Amino acid sequence: MSTLKACIRLVVPAGKAAPSPKIGQALGSLGVNMMQFCKRFNAETSSYAPGIPLRVSMSAYMDGTFSLSTKLPLTSWYIKECAQIDKGASRPGHEIVGTIHVKQVYEIAKIKMREDNTRNATLEGISRTIAANCRSMGIRIDATPDKM
Repeated sequence: MSTLKACIRLVVPAGKAAPSPKIGQALGSLGVNMMQFCKRFNAETSSYAPGIPLRVSMSAYMDGTFSLSTKLPLTSWYIKECAQIDKGASRPGHEIVGTIHVKQVYEIAKIKMREDNTRNATLEGISRTIAANCRSMGIRIDATPDKM
């Protein structure tokens, strides 16, 4: 590989990368072929359900080549899916827009443990972070044992 030109981060739906203005503006100035990126990204994300917003880190090199690294979706996406809502509260702390069960928090934490930046964190620590994220989105955590 040649010299590194730039590193960019995008959020692209799994299996649905297509030449669009959002991707074109990011890749065009780097000299990366948009169709090659879309084909490679769609091939690498074929194991995911279509439409899941995946984070992508891309390194572009001077000779026009690139390398991709896909990461799991943001925690807020998992929380919104569990709570079955489209967006969080506009006034967190004042309004509740949804509820998730504590078991769902632990399931999200298990998924997030696979990420590189959380490998040394405990399940409890990640779960507390997810709970704080829920509070900041206006989502209540239900801990009653008879639910789920």
